[in-house]
Amino acid sequence: MDHQTYAGRAQGPGIDRARVAALAEERLDWRFKALPPAATGLTTSAYLATGPTLDDLGTPLLTLDAAALDHNLRTMAAWCDKTGVALAPHGKTTMAPALWQAQIDAGCHGITLANLWQLRVARAFGVSRVLVANTVLDPAGLAWIAAETAADPDFAVTSWVDSVAAVEQTDRALRAAGAERPYEVLVELGGPAGRTGARTVEEALEVAAAVRRAPTLRLAGVGGYEGVLAKDAAPAALDTVRGYLLRLAELHRRLADAYPGPEPLVSAGGSAYFDTVAEELAPLAAELPGTTVVLRSGAYLVHDDGFYRGVSPLARDGGDRPLRAAMHGWARVVSRPEPELALLDGGKRDLPYDLGLPEPQLVRGQGALTGATVTALNDQHAFLRGAGDRAPVGAVVRLGLSHPCTAFDKWTLIPVLDDADAEHPRVVDLVRTFF
Repeated sequence: MDHQTYAGRAQGPGIDRARVAALAEERLDWRFKALPPAATGLTTSAYLATGPTLDDLGTPLLTLDAAALDHNLRTMAAWCDKTGVALAPHGKTTMAPALWQAQIDAGCHGITLANLWQLRVARAFGVSRVLVANTVLDPAGLAWIAAETAADPDFAVTSWVDSVAAVEQTDRALRAAGAERPYEVLVELGGPAGRTGARTVEEALEVAAAVRRAPTLRLAGVGGYEGVLAKDAAPAALDTVRGYLLRLAELHRRLADAYPGPEPLVSAGGSAYFDTVAEELAPLAAELPGTTVVLRSGAYLVHDDGFYRGVSPLARDGGDRPLRAAMHGWARVVSRPEPELALLDGGKRDLPYDLGLPEPQLVRGQGALTGATVTALNDQHAFLRGAGDRAPVGAVVRLGLSHPCTAFDKWTLIPVLDDADAEHPRVVDLVRTFF
């Protein structure tokens, strides 16, 4: 088997722009809960041509802010360029090909995904370079990957392995599928009480040796995820992250003579600690020429008013261009059964709640809503306390949200507003998601 580097790594990734553009001609109907009945039967482009505003949309609702998206896209691209790292943003955050295209156009190395289904979505939209930050062991899935890469020399897929058993099963499945091209894998290093990944550098070296013995595989580098080892930006958490990254760098150094090609990858970096990742790993590119350090931060594009607001380097460190929250929830007061309790019509089926409850920000047409809190969510309701007469029945409340990954998966179509702070925001786009 030819063990040369995949075609196209030196160039940027591709995406089928015609397929993405064709989403504008999709017919709108009952499948898209963000839109009013008046949109039924129109295409996305035709509906946008009617000049809809936020006033035309019902509740509950999730929206994006166009200016914040653009700001975050440019800010992260500039930061990566300045620090000398590449970015393959985690596409699972949005599962939105139009947003992937924007990230690719901003210079991203590729798109990261988490499983076979997400990879199939990327393939459907022509994404040509994908990092699967997971171990793929499904024989049917590996057979599909083998067929897709054989049919298209520009389609490059790299995934992870963290054990000799995983290497042997992957090799066996690819041989059974008659794989024609080597399948690139990164050896994954984990940490104590972490998630997946070999627990020690020595174990990871054994995995790498198994990869080198497997005729269908190619050792493409090392990778892992530091975010699961810490939950905040306290000094102790950052020390834990730094210690892990030092072990990952050690693993890469010890494998320097084992890589079959001149362009190994070192990949880490979620959306919380990418500054520490760059500080510890970016020097590897100069120390071991040919090394590409790839971040996988995905939440930066949308950011939030919760978890990532507190831990993201481009938010917590201040500066001239901090990231901005580009998503908001909107929910209507449908009941005030008690003087200090209002029930909103948005709940767990509509809004994220796993990394913090929504935060009341304003009442449309009345201004900021300070001193009020959302204390609980049911499936279809939010419990708003402390708003009093500022949130009468029928009022629409804008909510700050935490964790974009569990916001996007609840919406198949998301309106993009020109300015969420405007009195009457205009809908300037509709983002299609695939979950």
